Amino acid sequence: MSRSFNSDTRSWLARDAAVVWHPFTQMATADPHLNIVRGEGALLFTEEGEAIIDAVSSWWVNVHGHAHPHIAKKVSEQLKTLEHTIFAGFTHPGAIALAERLLERLPENQKRIFYSDNGSTSVEVGLKMALQYWYNKGEERNKIIALRDAYHGDTFGAMSVSGRGGFNQPFEKLMFDVEVVDVPLKGQEDETLAQLQTILEKGNVASFIMEPLVQGSAGMVMYAPEILDRMIDKCREFDVLVHADEVMTGFGRTGTFFATDQLRNHPDIFSLSKGLTGGTMALGVTSCTQTIFDAFLSEDKMKTFFHGHSFTGNPVACAAACASLDIFDRKETKANIQRICDRHKQFGIQMKNHPGIAEIRQTGTILAVEVKTAQNTSYFNHLRDEMYRYFLNKGILLRPLGNVVYILAPYCITDEQLNRIYDQIGAFLDAHCIRHSLHD
Repeated sequence: MSRSFNSDTRSWLARDAAVVWHPFTQMATADPHLNIVRGEGALLFTEEGEAIIDAVSSWWVNVHGHAHPHIAKKVSEQLKTLEHTIFAGFTHPGAIALAERLLERLPENQKRIFYSDNGSTSVEVGLKMALQYWYNKGEERNKIIALRDAYHGDTFGAMSVSGRGGFNQPFEKLMFDVEVVDVPLKGQEDETLAQLQTILEKGNVASFIMEPLVQGSAGMVMYAPEILDRMIDKCREFDVLVHADEVMTGFGRTGTFFATDQLRNHPDIFSLSKGLTGGTMALGVTSCTQTIFDAFLSEDKMKTFFHGHSFTGNPVACAAACASLDIFDRKETKANIQRICDRHKQFGIQMKNHPGIAEIRQTGTILAVEVKTAQNTSYFNHLRDEMYRYFLNKGILLRPLGNVVYILAPYCITDEQLNRIYDQIGAFLDAHCIRHSLHD
């Protein structure tokens, strides 16, 4: 028997509760969801007309603001021309133009662009590229090195190179083994280098994957470009491929267009998504060197890279990405990124001695405040829900990672909106100190 849904008598939230399963959400205990009907700039609007500052760029994807008119115009034009075409045996101008424009911004060693659908699949493609590169060359290298507590996505390969824990525990026995080294935090660089050296000397390593400079889901854990360069130097000594997951750190988030722009070394493989389309729609990119690409060229069809997606190189997504790059070419975008960096730095200096803060850290437009807590500092820290509800009640979307609250806003955010966020973080910390008797 078919079910009938009467939109005239049931609210959107009631209909949502009846049919939708939301991500990263325990549906048995979750608060009612907010119904967002419109976006503009750094604001999201509920059906009741309440404005919410999107201080996390809707999971780090929205770089230029919601419903940006330039992106909307280019997407609309593309929809009237070509919505999609198969990308095996066919191509189209948008995919070609986007690849050319990305390669202009990527390091000079990057020569080829492979399209997929999202950040996790862009990582998956990079892992498979690295492993098959060695397979095609006739060398047995099937180990991947990753940083501890990394997050690279939720497909099986991406989960395998991510931190093991609550998110992927049901699947742990099905994931492939990965060699792990500690994050090279300040004061721990030599220890991490020693761990890396030991693994490399064992041999059989295909690639080293990392989130450059900032580990996002781990709690906005930050480390210096200098130590990452030294780690890449080590990989080069052993002819190990280097894979930069810039899904989150790309497109201006760290103050430079790519986080790896702050390195002297160039990775061999890049994974890109999130800000790629300005947050408009799903698109993933994996780029690689000519050397990697050449290892797949052969009269032997078994050396083909047998990977693809139904929506690979989707023309509408490519149009959105090209439009986003247009906006990055504007002087005001660069100025806005620098303005946010400077404002975060000022707030960090102002708050660094607050008794409720365990640590405050910044890389580019990413500011993270680690709140003091007696509980284990993990994603499941009880402070997470308390802080999330507090800020949402103040009209601010901040989605803490355990006891770490962070700002990762669209570049169009105003100084007034930033001040509201800063003020409410300060107010929460003051109240937190009073409740828990924290003092200097």
